[in-house]
Amino acid sequence: MRFLRKSLTGVFLLSLTLGLFFYAGQIVYSAIQERIEAQAPSAPRRERVFVVNTVTATPGTETPTLIAFGEVLSSRTLEIRARTGGTLVELAPNFENGGRVKAGELLARIDPADAQFALERAKSDLIDAEAEEREAERGLKLAQDDLAASRAQAELRDKALTRQLDLQTRGVGTAAAVELAEIEMAQADQTVLSRRQALAMAEARVDQAETRLVRAGIAFEEARKILDDTRIEAGFSGTLGDVTVVEGRFVSANEKLADLVDSASLDVAFRLSTAQHARLLSETGDLIETPVRARLDVFGVEIESAGKITRDSGSVEDGQTGRLVFAELEDPVGLKPGDFVTVEIIEPAIENVIRLPAAALGADGLVLAVGDDSRLVAKRVTLLRRQGDEILVRGDDLEGLNIVAQRTPLLGPGLQVRISEPLAEARQEAAADLMELTELRRQKLQEFVQTSNDMPDAVKERLLGQLTQPRVPARVVERLERRMGG
Repeated sequence: MRFLRKSLTGVFLLSLTLGLFFYAGQIVYSAIQERIEAQAPSAPRRERVFVVNTVTATPGTETPTLIAFGEVLSSRTLEIRARTGGTLVELAPNFENGGRVKAGELLARIDPADAQFALERAKSDLIDAEAEEREAERGLKLAQDDLAASRAQAELRDKALTRQLDLQTRGVGTAAAVELAEIEMAQADQTVLSRRQALAMAEARVDQAETRLVRAGIAFEEARKILDDTRIEAGFSGTLGDVTVVEGRFVSANEKLADLVDSASLDVAFRLSTAQHARLLSETGDLIETPVRARLDVFGVEIESAGKITRDSGSVEDGQTGRLVFAELEDPVGLKPGDFVTVEIIEPAIENVIRLPAAALGADGLVLAVGDDSRLVAKRVTLLRRQGDEILVRGDDLEGLNIVAQRTPLLGPGLQVRISEPLAEARQEAAADLMELTELRRQKLQEFVQTSNDMPDAVKERLLGQLTQPRVPARVVERLERRMGG
């Protein structure tokens, strides 16, 4: 044990001695290297030059485009209802969901038997009223003639009485003759009075006949209207939807049969912020009829329709913000009510603005311009619009300057830079998006488009036209194959 303890102590002391020798050698070596480096001449450091892409600031007149999302609505939607109750005895062949009808076309007919009977009864009543009126007019004419005869007879009796009184005055006539003439005169007056009463009754009968004729005419027109109401016609050309009836069903008055949508008269409703809405107002506060474009992306093909803003909502709905604006579409081919579309609103032109990439503007509202000595200079600008990956700004002393297109944390005022021109060939290669198809692949895509029931005819024509080209857009092929499940 004693030997082992002394051996281990010796080994430990030997290891410690070797470690101290090694540490002393490292110190000496480091001191020699530092002295050599201090005596060697140092090479001058060169300033780092950054390569930047720039755009030339050219003030001009720009037309901003505002992007919004909206829903296509029908400006004319009519609920087709039964005006009278009865059994549907006839339906048009195209009276079904999706059926297209023309203005004035017969859509349905309700059993007209009861209405026809009522019309015949009203017609007979009208004929009786007309006959009664003619009879009353003839009676009136006879009463007038009878009154005229009675008055002529009374005039003769009056002359006879006058003659008898004259004879009595001269002593030739007798009192009995005068009295008889007076009695006959009184009878003649009574007859005239009776004939006047008869004339009044005849006139009243004529008035009653005219009133009855008017009532009969009203009843006849009402019966004819009820008969016409058994015919249900299209108020305008459009497409039927929400059809709920079949031939032979009994319908009640005012029951809804279907909806008629005018597919040629469409609007698009989209919501803007209050600030965006204010840009579309004139100096008098009226909404400007600004042009718009509605775009719907269908299988890689964009359905586009032009239009113009016509009106906005009168109030802000509960739980909503901004303004709801409506635009009328001019030629909405391929669009349907309910489509969710992208709306591009062309704002009024802005003068003296500069179009720059969005990455050129920093969070501090500054852009970096390349000075005469190839050093960066910070310039403050006013942001007016954002247009996707571009911005419209306005600032002082920017005309003709080279503005850094993409700011990075490494760039700042005072740094020396070198301008790099973009390569046109690289841009063309990046923009190229066409591919060649084999005949088998092309035929499968064409068959899928031709047999699809979800695509409008206009979209099918566009897709088939693209598929017949030697090179087809890759985005179209990708979307079609994704729909096919390939």
